[in-house]
Amino acid sequence: MNPVCPTPVWTIAGDDLLIAVRLTPGAAKEDIGGGWIDERNARWLSARVRAVPEKGRANGALIALLAKGLDWPRSAILLESGDTNRLKRLRIIGGGRASARLTALIETWVGQT
Repeated sequence: MNPVCPTPVWTIAGDDLLIAVRLTPGAAKEDIGGGWIDERNARWLSARVRAVPEKGRANGALIALLAKGLDWPRSAILLESGDTNRLKRLRIIGGGRASARLTALIETWVGQT
């Protein structure tokens, strides 16, 4: 029996790129790397931030971490869903036009342990 391959953590939506992230707030250090697969076999990029999950601090820290790691403007990364959940979807505005560079970097992060 062949196992079902998990979905990628990213999708292209027009000119934008959507990323699925599983966030761990209150971590000892900030980091992006590794993957997590949910019960529906959907894959999520793992990220950790020091900020606590109050008043959007962890979400803001996640956006800042992604902006730095992707070398993308912070103002062009939006939280699409998951405001108060560990599982988040983020939109990288204009990321579809640079998808080769961005998705290669994201897949490298997912492959880390």
